[in-house]
Amino acid sequence: MKKLYIYLLAGALVSIFALGWVIDTYNQQTAPIENSFEWQSKLMSGLAIQVAEKKPDARLAATTVIAEQFGLHITYKDGDTLAMPTELKQQMLLPEGLVIENENVYLLKTTPDMAPDYIELEWRPEVEQADYDVLLTLFFYGGICAILWFILSPLVKRLIVLNTAAKHFASGNLSARITPNHFTYIRDLENTFNRMASQIEKLMAENKLMASSLSHDIRTPVACLRFGLDAALDEDDISAIHDYLERMEKDLDQMEDMLSSYLSFATLEQKSHLLKHESTSLSRYGNDLMEQMQPKLQKNQLSGRVEVPDTLSITGDLHWLARAISNLISNACDFATSTVLLSAYRSEHWLTITVEDDGPGIARQNWDKVFSPFFQEQTHRNRAGKSYGLGLAIVAKVMDWHHGKATVSQSERLGGAKFVLSLPCKEK
Repeated sequence: MKKLYIYLLAGALVSIFALGWVIDTYNQQTAPIENSFEWQSKLMSGLAIQVAEKKPDARLAATTVIAEQFGLHITYKDGDTLAMPTELKQQMLLPEGLVIENENVYLLKTTPDMAPDYIELEWRPEVEQADYDVLLTLFFYGGICAILWFILSPLVKRLIVLNTAAKHFASGNLSARITPNHFTYIRDLENTFNRMASQIEKLMAENKLMASSLSHDIRTPVACLRFGLDAALDEDDISAIHDYLERMEKDLDQMEDMLSSYLSFATLEQKSHLLKHESTSLSRYGNDLMEQMQPKLQKNQLSGRVEVPDTLSITGDLHWLARAISNLISNACDFATSTVLLSAYRSEHWLTITVEDDGPGIARQNWDKVFSPFFQEQTHRNRAGKSYGLGLAIVAKVMDWHHGKATVSQSERLGGAKFVLSLPCKEK
């Protein structure tokens, strides 16, 4: 939106100054060349000399004759009757004379021989500028409107595009997006709408997937519970009834774990705005995480290695990043044969963290699916005990929160799965 404000302000200022300059230039070019009293001053200078050559008692008559001959309103005045400061009276001796502007214009002129008497030229200036000024005013405001329309028309078009996309999205077309355009002032708003639409579409897809997965996965423990309950009701042996009850308790525990995992994932998005960004040494951070996984590593008789340069640091919500990395290490422990490796390096704009193992790896056709909620490879099902295919989905969501990405491939060093977390970082 900052770009919009700048364009509006710049457009208004440019239109005002540019149109003002054009109008002033045109006005100067079309204005009368004689915009002063040059010819009147020359005329009165000559007349004042001619009148001054006359005898004082003949000057009035001579002035009257000259006025009639020239057809001008020229009169001879007695200077003693003129109520005017001496400084102004002195100006009548100057070549241009003294100009007094009222409803009419008066030009007073005298000579040293004539002073303090003087001759006066009176005339009414012609006003021809009124209609012309109205046209210039209309041109000025019309020009401002035209320039602002030229600037705002792309905004109106993009707002129409945004409104159309919003209507389609509200009508149920969750794939409605705004196509990027270079000629737009609201790119941030359009990108925000696209991100919001993508996030809503993803949440809706996850909710549908969770509902279908939950309804599918919960059928097995419910069927086991019903079978155990029916068997217990038909059984007379107390010890056999206790066996059935113990199995039913395990089924209930499984259902409780399943529902807890699903609900935890469903409410995960609500915590995205609570992120607290901090920085720490990545080497110490990685070693601490690997140390926390030592019980599982020892149980599976695995070796956990950390190869992170001491100079690297990591910035983000350290709690959720730790959960994402721990999920990858735990996942690697479930399938590794002997080694789990945590490493990291920094490129120009990215901090890359990798978790590798020497297990069977992940089939190439499933590389784009493993981060989807509730996805599990058939060969890996039930290998990790209470696993519902949410660990890697949480990893992907945490990376989305940090504007990063999570990918998987085959490890060149160990031969198993290689999970890569890429976090954006500022240049040093």
